[in-house]
Amino acid sequence: MSELTDQEYGKVAEDTLNRLLVFLEDISDNLDIEEIDVEYTQGVLTLSVGYIGTYVINKQPPNKQIWLSSPISGPERYDFDQTKNAWFCRHTDESLGALLTRELSKALKQELELPIK
Repeated sequence: MSELTDQEYGKVAEDTLNRLLVFLEDISDNLDIEEIDVEYTQGVLTLSVGYIGTYVINKQPPNKQIWLSSPISGPERYDFDQTKNAWFCRHTDESLGALLTRELSKALKQELELPIK
């Protein structure tokens, strides 16, 4: 994976979290699920699903990564692959978008298509 500059990382990470925020707020507003809460503050996106737990997705500028803490699969770190235009976990080779799509679709009992790869 090629190295992002600090400026490129900041733009890509912020864009990723903003797209997730809008998508998750839409889910919260449009699905008939009462216990969903979405917050984004200072680079930390939190999705609380009452009966599942809390997802925390945040920027890690020193490492140029996005970190995820999932109540289902646990913590993972994601690096941006510029050729695939996606965040990938080095340990699992799964993208952030694929993991969130799989887990949230199952947890919310809805087929979801997240706006990130």
